[in-house]
Amino acid sequence: MKVGIVGASGAVGLEIIKLLQERKFNLSSLTLFGSKRSAGKSIKFRNKRIVIKQLKSSSLKEFDLIFFSAGSKISKQYAPIAAKNNCIVIDNSSAFRMKKNIPLIVPEINGGDLQRNKSKIIANPNCTTIISLMAIKPLYDLSPIKRIIATSFQSVSGAGNLGMEELEKNTKNFLSKKETGKNRVFERNIAFNVIPKIGEITKNLYSEEEMKLHNESRKILSDKKIKVTATTVRVPVLRSHSISLNLEFKNKVTLNKAKKALNNFPGLKNIDLGDQASFPTPIDSSNKDECLVGRLRTDYSIKNGISLWVVGDQIRKGAALNAVQIAEYLQKI
Repeated sequence: MKVGIVGASGAVGLEIIKLLQERKFNLSSLTLFGSKRSAGKSIKFRNKRIVIKQLKSSSLKEFDLIFFSAGSKISKQYAPIAAKNNCIVIDNSSAFRMKKNIPLIVPEINGGDLQRNKSKIIANPNCTTIISLMAIKPLYDLSPIKRIIATSFQSVSGAGNLGMEELEKNTKNFLSKKETGKNRVFERNIAFNVIPKIGEITKNLYSEEEMKLHNESRKILSDKKIKVTATTVRVPVLRSHSISLNLEFKNKVTLNKAKKALNNFPGLKNIDLGDQASFPTPIDSSNKDECLVGRLRTDYSIKNGISLWVVGDQIRKGAALNAVQIAEYLQKI
């Protein structure tokens, strides 16, 4: 299999390269693409240095699979060209997620959709959506869910390498009492602060990130009846997202059944669902493949409610790992 990566030098692109090596992904060649600025640099893969090429339309030929991780603008321009050249595209941007005939995939949840939909473009969901649904799906299988209330605490690496650099810079300036100056990534200083807005505010007053969780969750679960409301917050954490979830079920779901379902779900790891003093934090999930669940409890304020906490590395499972798992799934069918 001839594989390409667009956006190879970005946080997600680098993680895809790392995972292809770790998981011994079956490929015959790997080609790396980047911007004019990145072209000429090299990245090590399987004991060899691969030089990054500048992305051009004419370059997207004779590939079996290309990962796109360079943002919506690049995906919209180049992914359809690759698809027309009979190449499978796994896209990490939001460009195609809500397109009717393009599958939006979390392999553990709806990998079977890849067999039913023959689209050459496959969309990778938003990182917060993936991590949230990894905890929601095993409980959804116990009973239909009427409503989801989600509050996310999202790390700065969700905004890429520049987001991490800005947190470090803001922190140093704050501690040395220097003026921060104009930020490049976040509209407020992120050091020792939280920003309850990710993406632009839409007409309904929810942010773009909040609407992604609403719309993508319903598409992945194939359930338009679920009511989803979210508040997405950027926090001064380098890596891994955390989400507080409150779920209202149609039928009663006991904690014992919920624990069993969560324990048996692939890609999900529990710290200790029986010990409320034990809970996962972003550090616990950083550089880990599994999403971690804790703080499971009954919500007595509603008839059939459960609250829980889930954390996951948004660069791995929330982006790169999920994309590689899609590719692995495709190799099996």
